[in-house]
Amino acid sequence: MGTSVQVKPLCGVYNENPLAYLVSVDGFNFLVDCGWNDHFDTSLLEPLSRVAPTVDAVLLSHSDTLHLGALPYAMKKLGLSAPVFATEPVYRLGLLTMYDQYLSRKQVSEFDLFTLDDIDSAFQNITRLTYSQNYHISGKGEGIVIAPHVAGHLLGGTVWKITKDGEDVIYAVDFNHRKERHLNGTVLESFVRPAVLITDAYNALNNQPSRRQRDQEFLDAIMKTLRADGNVLLPVDTAGRVLELILILEQFWEQHKLAYPIFFLTYVSSSTIDYVKSFLEWMSDSIAKSFEHTRDNAFLLRHVKLLINKSDLESVPDGPKVVLASMGSLEAGFSHDIFVEWVSDTKNLILFSERGQFGTLARMLQADPPPKAVKVTMSKRVPLVGEELAAYEEEQNRIKKEEALKASLIKEEESKASLRTELPVNDQMVLDANNTHSSSNAIGQRSEAFRDVLIDGFLPPSTSVAPMFPFYDCSSEWDDFGEVINPDDYVTKDVNMDQMLMPVDGDLAGKLDEGSVSLILDTTPSKVVSTELTVQVKCSLIYMDFEGRSDGRSIKSILAHVAPLKLVLVHGSAEATEHLKQHCLQHVCPHVYAPQIEETIDVTSDLCAYKVQLSEKLMSNVLFKKLGEYEIAWIDAEVGKTENGMLSLLPLSSPAPPHKTVLVEFAGGALRCGEYVTLRKVGDASQKGGSAAIQQIILEGPLTEEYYKIREYLYSQFYAP
Repeated sequence: MGTSVQVKPLCGVYNENPLAYLVSVDGFNFLVDCGWNDHFDTSLLEPLSRVAPTVDAVLLSHSDTLHLGALPYAMKKLGLSAPVFATEPVYRLGLLTMYDQYLSRKQVSEFDLFTLDDIDSAFQNITRLTYSQNYHISGKGEGIVIAPHVAGHLLGGTVWKITKDGEDVIYAVDFNHRKERHLNGTVLESFVRPAVLITDAYNALNNQPSRRQRDQEFLDAIMKTLRADGNVLLPVDTAGRVLELILILEQFWEQHKLAYPIFFLTYVSSSTIDYVKSFLEWMSDSIAKSFEHTRDNAFLLRHVKLLINKSDLESVPDGPKVVLASMGSLEAGFSHDIFVEWVSDTKNLILFSERGQFGTLARMLQADPPPKAVKVTMSKRVPLVGEELAAYEEEQNRIKKEEALKASLIKEEESKASLRTELPVNDQMVLDANNTHSSSNAIGQRSEAFRDVLIDGFLPPSTSVAPMFPFYDCSSEWDDFGEVINPDDYVTKDVNMDQMLMPVDGDLAGKLDEGSVSLILDTTPSKVVSTELTVQVKCSLIYMDFEGRSDGRSIKSILAHVAPLKLVLVHGSAEATEHLKQHCLQHVCPHVYAPQIEETIDVTSDLCAYKVQLSEKLMSNVLFKKLGEYEIAWIDAEVGKTENGMLSLLPLSSPAPPHKTVLVEFAGGALRCGEYVTLRKVGDASQKGGSAAIQQIILEGPLTEEYYKIREYLYSQFYAP
């Protein structure tokens, strides 16, 4: 049998809900993505709660809430304790995304599903990998190798390859084949004939215009509004697709010397851009080359101003402006409040750059035709005053007294327990409290405070608990130059420095902006006050696709080129999923699956794979031929077993039959095919900045029948765009 592979969706099939899937490879359980939506609906996590303790490893593909939003909650409440793997940008930007989500909700609700400490705890042990880095799983997953590859959707976004015994399981959702300003396209097309491919149908029914046309329409809509003295609001994510929009605006403003102000407003905007500046090697080739030649960092912003508080925006002089504010769903965050203020003005524009999540305000406004009025809830946190403040302080004092009393009782019980276990019963200078001797009773009547211990004499026993100050002998070694010190005691480690900078709630300093940290440090008693409003939708509403996903036509072309042996479709509307399933059954492969929630499907390969040893007798008779840096040989052998029962290749007991010339795929050097034809692979095989390597295969030899047969077979292995 081949490698055993089962796939079990936990969320995100036949709909656009968050992504979470259980992939089992020979009994080793991978949780691939752990997403949540902007409603933070706990009912979506019920399937995950049933399998979380059995998960052996977690793989995160992207840094947005849909792919990792449930990780802190799952580790805090659901028993998820497996190691987590992600790229460095997914780790850093995902952390900031969760900070922004928490802070946005804490200001408008009594949000208690997770805290900043829970976020830090979930992210602190993530193992960070670089693109194409092979990581060998140990222990239960011995023999399994995982590697992240470029997805092209978000910075650090990943197509995961899981390999066991030469068979590949590819997880590729939300990939983008197009090269953008800050990202290279996906390398999914470089995988050919994997055993299993898990991909999504999210964009299967959508077709996109050219990038140039889309960008021009985007900028035209913004400039039209600004010139009409209107404001433009772009509801965006925290640290994902917003980066592409920032570069578009930054470059256009620089090119045309525009003076209209642009603001990027999130609780972590400054930290986001600071981290992004250091991730140039994860970006497109053009950005990396520009930095190498001119030392010009694309995210050294000159026109986009970073804000972390809405009051900073309100202090800006009146006039047309562009604001990119989180959250993209309009359910919370600064974008929600700005929308309520601007939606009733016909001069303003709300420009959506991605489809809103199902059931959100953004999705409602993207309907055709949009609603003329919407109900919104305006919430804010206000300090407690008067009777409410007095009642709060009284309750806090009561809680503190109860906790102090409980702590003292626990300490007293621990002290008694320690005394009972440590005091020797045969010590003549100590009398047990349980002893009924008259002297013990007499002492007990005189002094209740020390009824447990009686000390007779000037020197207390070494094991007694006595009312005296502890003494520590701090003797030091000295030499001719003074006191001998340990240099390691005076070295400040990076981890310790981070901890020194932490004002509150774990590893926050250096990751959060100063204003966000002050917000967390604000312990003023407060409450949330909410009011419901009905606002008239009079402003312009436009949706343009800047999601950074391949469209339906491209998805079908890429899947046909990859040609997996078995295909699993997830994440997409029921219509899109069925459409892509029928297309793939006809044009991609005969084994296409679209499982339901908690439906386990077995996609074990039909191929058989065995591990065998090469015996010493066989290897002693093998003749290798050197081709460049490589040596190749043809082996004729028969299968036998070693003394310990392992399969082994042994020399043939009879003469070997003749064999035909075969074509072997190789990574470099040259391959001799037949008597005259030679294949050579030239070019740089390394990947830089996540870009696909550019290589060429050269076919050398006389124009014989054999030459044309080899060329025809070679061409059939490659995809013509």
